[in-house]
Amino acid sequence: MRKIVVALTALGMILSIFAVIGTADDAAHKYVGTSKCKTCHKSEAKGNQFGKWSESKHAKAYEALASEAAIAIGKEKGIDNPQTSDQCLTCHVTGYSAAAELKAESYDQTEGVGCEACHGAGADYKKMKVMKDQAAAIAAGLVIPTEETCKGCHNENSPTFKSFNFEEASAVIAHPKPEKK
Repeated sequence: MRKIVVALTALGMILSIFAVIGTADDAAHKYVGTSKCKTCHKSEAKGNQFGKWSESKHAKAYEALASEAAIAIGKEKGIDNPQTSDQCLTCHVTGYSAAAELKAESYDQTEGVGCEACHGAGADYKKMKVMKDQAAAIAAGLVIPTEETCKGCHNENSPTFKSFNFEEASAVIAHPKPEKK
């Protein structure tokens, strides 16, 4: 019995350390919303990443929670309104679970799954000077998304999950910057 208590105590300490590490990293950057990304990422010369996003299901993720289908799924899960449920908003709204002080005035949860859901909270890397240097942008919080980034929401815990193929999904949302000629 004593060994179990010691093991559980050690596990609790380890989990606490990871929680602090995760919080400290997240606390360094604020969510600013897609309106701040749009400023530089809307021109065709730069690939119109904002336009690509605005036509995507990600951009409509919050809105989708008001659909009849989402309301029916919510009812099955004991959720009255998916647009107010932590269970749904965690994946349907960028930065939803971040503390209020980590959301700039420009943050708007109705934007759904915006740029910062995949690329990290952008307050510290959004400046042109930083974005021109990828290493500096990464140091300032820019995330280069991976399959694991996507699987944070596209997984078996989602009530509508069927399967997830990273390569196919990446192709659908691809928004590369055009190569200079």
